[in-house]
Amino acid sequence: MRREEPTRALPCETPVSDRADRLEPIVKLTDAPTAEEEHAIGSGLARFNEEQSGIRDSRPLAVVVHDPQTNQPIGGLTGRTSLGLLFIDLFFIPANLRRDGLGSRLLRLAEDEARRRGCVNAVLYTINFQAPAFYERHGYRILGSVPCLPLGTSRIFMTKPLT
Repeated sequence: MRREEPTRALPCETPVSDRADRLEPIVKLTDAPTAEEEHAIGSGLARFNEEQSGIRDSRPLAVVVHDPQTNQPIGGLTGRTSLGLLFIDLFFIPANLRRDGLGSRLLRLAEDEARRRGCVNAVLYTINFQAPAFYERHGYRILGSVPCLPLGTSRIFMTKPLT
């Protein structure tokens, strides 16, 4: 008959530096982060996501509308693709260019590029006074909404399968 040995606690790893020896980080609240600050946050998150998923595929995506006379940008769509999702961040078309199919064209171009990049879903949020009906006409469905200001206003989160 084999006798079992009692369970022993394993020694804990000791930290390289004791917390008391570390300097407190400087925390800054700003409404104007520098490019260096944004890069530190974005690249840090990208590294973490890659470590967790094994994938590093985040890429910006934009469909830009230019004035035909000045060639200046006047509207469009910005977002990114990452881990199989198209994120639509901003979408604006000047009022005089709406209702002629331009918005549908821009959305289709973004979704088609996202599919080429391997995306299987799209996500966005809009405000109830912006364009939820436009997105619903293009196959987006509401995930949920969050009340915001002014009273009666809400952010509407939407998604659409791209497959």
